[in-house]
Formats: sequence, C-alpha cells, structure tokens
Amino acid sequence: MYDINKVREDFPILAREVYGKPLVYLDNAATTQKPLCVLDAMRDEYLNVNANVHRGVHYLSQQATDLHEAAREKVRGFINAEKTEEIVFTRGTTEAVNLLASTFCESQMQAGDEVLVTDMEHHSNIVPWQLQAMKRGIVVRHLPITDDGRLVCCDGIAAYLTERTKLVSMTHVSNVLGTINPVTDVIRIAHEHGIPVMVDGAQSAPHMKIDVQDMDCDFYAFSGHKMYGPTGIGVLYGKETWLEKLPPYQGGGEMIDKVTWEQTTFERLPFKFEAGTPDYIATHGLATAIDYLGSVGLDRVEAHEHELTRYCMEQLQTIDGLTIYGPAENHDAVVSFNVGHIHHLDMGTLLDRLGIAVRTGHHCAQPLMDRLGVKGTVRASFALYNTKEEVDALVAGIRRVSQMF
Repeated sequence: MYDINKVREDFPILAREVYGKPLVYLDNAATTQKPLCVLDAMRDEYLNVNANVHRGVHYLSQQATDLHEAAREKVRGFINAEKTEEIVFTRGTTEAVNLLASTFCESQMQAGDEVLVTDMEHHSNIVPWQLQAMKRGIVVRHLPITDDGRLVCCDGIAAYLTERTKLVSMTHVSNVLGTINPVTDVIRIAHEHGIPVMVDGAQSAPHMKIDVQDMDCDFYAFSGHKMYGPTGIGVLYGKETWLEKLPPYQGGGEMIDKVTWEQTTFERLPFKFEAGTPDYIATHGLATAIDYLGSVGLDRVEAHEHELTRYCMEQLQTIDGLTIYGPAENHDAVVSFNVGHIHHLDMGTLLDRLGIAVRTGHHCAQPLMDRLGVKGTVRASFALYNTKEEVDALVAGIRRVSQMF
C-alpha cells in the first residue's frame, strides 16, 4: 500500500501555510522538498564527521572519505552503471552537460561537426553547445517535434544524422511537455550510425527506474535537488571507454597525479573530472535521498505520480478555454497549460495567493515556447508526496482565477 499520509509526514514543510492557506506545492520539476532523513544525515555529518576527503590520513578524513565514496557506489547502483569509476560528481545536471560539452568538443569534434539536440530541450542542453559553436565552429542542429509534443517517429530520426554528427544530446523527459522520449530507440539508431548519445535525466531520475546499461546511453546526467536530495550536487555518468578519451574539465587539487613545472599528469577516473574539494556533505545527502526513494519504492512512486498526472489532465480538461501542452499518452509528472487569454504570470500569481505554488514562464525552454507559439505556460509538476486533493485545489483555484477575468 502507498501510505501518502505517512509519506507526507517526512516533509514538514508541507504542513505550513502560505497567505493563510494550506501550502499546495506543485513546483517539483524545479526542485523537490527534502525529507527529514536527508536533512538529519547532512547535519549529522557536519556535527560528527566533517573533514576534507581523500587527502587526509586522520580518522575524520577517512570517515568522510568512506561516506563520500559510499555515495558514489550508491549512485552507481541507483542507475545500474557498471563501475563506480563511471560516476562523476558535479554541481548538477547543468554542470554535467557543460563538462561534457567542453571536453567532448575539445577532443572529439572539429569545426563543422554537428551535435543533434531536440526542440524540447532545456536551455542547459542548448546553450553549452552554442558556446562551443562560438568557440570551435561546431554546428548545433535540432530534431523537430510533432504538434502534440512528441519527437518525430524513430524511423525518421536517422534522416537527421549525417556523417558530421558526432553526438546526440537529448532529454529523457521534457520539463515542459512531460513527454517521455523513446531514448532507448534513439540510442539504438544513433549507435547503428556510430554516434554516442547523452541523456538529460533531470526529469526522469526522480520518477522512474533508470538502467543506463539497459538503455545503453553513453552519458547520463541528473541532479540531486530534483529527487529529494540537496542542492548543488549532481551526477554525470559516462561509459568508461568514453570518459577515458575526454580531457579534464578543470584543474586543481584532487584531479592530478603529478605536477611539475614541465608537465602535469592526471588522476584516474573519476577523479580526473573532480577538481578541488567536493561537496562531500551533499553526496551523503544524495545517497540518503536515494535510500529514501528505495524505501518508498520507485515502482510505487511511478504508479502514484502517473495516476496523479492522469487525474490532473482529466480534471483540467473540464475547464473552458484551457489548453494542455504535451501528449495525451506517455506523459510524466508535468502538466503545462494556459487558460484562454489569461497571462500565465497572472494565473500563477493569483494561484499563489491561494497557497498553490506552480511555475510560470518559459521554463528555460524558449525554443520550445516558440515552437508552441506561446510566450510561456503555467506548469504544475508532481512528486511522491502530492495528492488528488491538491489537484482538486489546483482545479478549483484555476476556476476561481478564470472567473476574475
């Protein structure tokens, strides 16, 4: 059984009020709330095990190092990577994509070579490649989507791959449309053409089981703060064969083997990409969040969120003039919409006065907004602690705001 009341007790912030109204938090695609066990684990480490990792021989440093590397192993198991050496800690998905864009373009691409993204990407999977285009003359091409927010059929994807395509970089789940992309099929087709694939998992890792070996992606990135962990921590997974080919991203302590005035050699994986002191407290928090997800059960989380999403879309369709963006099927825990001519910012601001937290704007996906022909949308996004009663509150709030206009 999925005991939603027991789950909600793990998140004290959900019991607070906003403007005298019970908080209805539906901005989980931006960041999730944190369970007490994550906060307690990080506080405990600061109080009892706080010391810099890897380089110290004293007791506290050894303890902190053990926790940090145990977190790496926890992440490896969470996404079923083959080796812990394939797990690189970053500050989040954004830094993970920037790391890959910088090192991949430096070592694997020349002017005129192409990276293929999609029309539904977050800016974090567009701008890093555009920066490399300005620096190195690479070409950023984009795969179109259908009117209902799906990729062109997989058989058609091959037509967008050329002899100059060196990488496909795509989102697993759209942060606007909720579209669950057929990444395994895309990866298979790309690999048939000898092209590696990077998957942005920021919106998929919190909601479904991830198996990078079964998916066969070459790179996969996700963030801790979107899956009940702390901010400022994320992961770049890369197949060992690919990570070995890529140069360091930053220089400094930890990532070196030997430094002389004449030459510097670099550490083994994954430390080659982890310059400086890592956020070892946050990695412990991330590991605790993964344990928490496991205790609730990702299968149950996925089923619960899918039912909430289905229910929300069903109820929203009863509101006159409301448009939902994204496919009717294969839709994850994000619902974006507009109501008639009501500006999305006005809708979000007035819902906030009712205690309902939603996201408004372009959601860091302006090319997608252009494709949809809108300036922005209202977005409700769900987590394991949301309820149908909160969906009902959202629907009632939208009706109330709509009557004002």
